[in-house]
Amino acid sequence: MASTVTEVPAADSASALEHFASGLRFETDCSDVHRALEGTPDFVLIDVRSPECFSRAHAPGAINIPHAKIIGSRMAAYAAGTLFVVYCAGPHCNGAQRAAMRLARLQLPVKIMVGGMTGWCDEGFEVATGAG
Repeated sequence: MASTVTEVPAADSASALEHFASGLRFETDCSDVHRALEGTPDFVLIDVRSPECFSRAHAPGAINIPHAKIIGSRMAAYAAGTLFVVYCAGPHCNGAQRAAMRLARLQLPVKIMVGGMTGWCDEGFEVATGAG
């Protein structure tokens, strides 16, 4: 008798590859961001939480732009083609998705850092404090 794991067959390899590759076009993780920040990052890391939350703790190297303040005039300061990586508090927060939608509407490349600050802290990475 098949278990609930195997009662629906796994996808074929080509479908699985497309599915998992697709996810990486939209998301990155805390570990990859941390590693990239150890050098010269090829993206802008945006903490989309409130200035108060940002001041208490944020990923070093991040800038603070609350998701509702992501507007064309503000983002025009960045070179065309700049990749933006956004994060919020964590899995219990939808701020990163809201920010990603705003950036996508502005025709700007964007990825979400899955896990947000919760994931960052769970990984044991240092945090910065203050207004940045």
